[in-house]
Amino acid sequence: MAFRLPASHLYRAAATPASSATRPLTSLQLSKQTAQQLRWLATPSPPATQGSIGSKGPTAMVFLNMGGPSTVDEVGDFLGRLFADGDLIPLGRLQSYLGAFIAKRRTPKIQKQYAAIGGGSPIRKWSEHQCAEMCKLLDQLSPETAPHKPYVAFRYANPLTEDMYKQLLADGFGNGKGGRAVAFTQYPQYSCSTTGSSLNELWKWRQRLEGKTGALAGGKDGTIKWSVIDRWPAHPGLVEVFAKNIEEKLAEYPEERRKDVVLLFSAHSLPMTVVNRGDPYPAEVAATVYAVMQRLNFANQYRLCWQSQVGPQPWLGPQTSTSVEEYVAKGQKDLVLIPIAFTSDHIETLYELDEEVIGDSGHPETVKRVESLNGNPIFIQALADLAKSHLDSGTVCSQQMGLRCPGCKSQRCAESKKFFAGQQLSLER
Repeated sequence: MAFRLPASHLYRAAATPASSATRPLTSLQLSKQTAQQLRWLATPSPPATQGSIGSKGPTAMVFLNMGGPSTVDEVGDFLGRLFADGDLIPLGRLQSYLGAFIAKRRTPKIQKQYAAIGGGSPIRKWSEHQCAEMCKLLDQLSPETAPHKPYVAFRYANPLTEDMYKQLLADGFGNGKGGRAVAFTQYPQYSCSTTGSSLNELWKWRQRLEGKTGALAGGKDGTIKWSVIDRWPAHPGLVEVFAKNIEEKLAEYPEERRKDVVLLFSAHSLPMTVVNRGDPYPAEVAATVYAVMQRLNFANQYRLCWQSQVGPQPWLGPQTSTSVEEYVAKGQKDLVLIPIAFTSDHIETLYELDEEVIGDSGHPETVKRVESLNGNPIFIQALADLAKSHLDSGTVCSQQMGLRCPGCKSQRCAESKKFFAGQQLSLER
């Protein structure tokens, strides 16, 4: 089977250009769509064709992500949930008051940004497509755990974690029937603010909807048996798809200038209070960048930058927008931006990078962005490979997930980690 080949050969063999149907829509294209067409961004992809039930099936595959508003009208609720999350944006004891205040003030501005990219975020469309396509591959690769049923759980937008969990129960998982579910983070690099927050939310709704049963009883009372794919910053498939996208973008420059193009990897920033607490995210993002550059034989100079800072407090830098401005001012106008911590297009790529950073650079013909992963078949294959390895491993999470940050004082984080690690006992039954 092709999946038994060494990883480097596997992903390079699959590195064929994505069809036009899987390429992301540009802002210009989106702006010309009708309102009815735009709603397609939020409609589920066709369900994956499921085969017969294997000896360990069915298995729910749950993609975790931040999410984004599918329509302009959903922006207010999205921001309200986002700024209320102290794991993502810590505002102290006044979190509920300040979060609501900031969200309300920012809503009109952010609504205009979503309107500029077509009236909503495509992240739901891409997440549902990626999960469904991965499940199709998994049915072939892991028939013993088939059928693999696709679910998406967003932290701040529909479908919310609560609604996903209720759907799991309605579909026959839990409620005395047991069943296996895998929480698969779509943040390749772990952060307490992203994957950690999503897992805390999943744990909260598990406790509310399936009771507070401990791990020892988890295999006896018919609750869902959970395991977690919590990080994958240097997976060969992820590295390969980023490298191929970079090579395709570099090919757009004249050959005599190509080797002098500077690669700017851009990831979502974090408040320095989170970084100084010991969050592993900066190191894991850097690991992805290094692995990609190693695959490219370090053919170009590169830097790692950070985007999407909010508010006056210090955030991890340098900022992507400032970095582009300063390189252009130095005469370095050939720049390629790589959104290294995102697995699909959304507001941070389509508006912040395309419209603001590149649009305001004064050199949109030489400052460019690589395509996002979206429906790229190399990426879908990487997801299936990750899931297959996890299902075969018999472990509930990485060893690293059990380690709290040295400065962590969150009891919810401690309880969440304890729960997921404790699922090992029920999984082995």
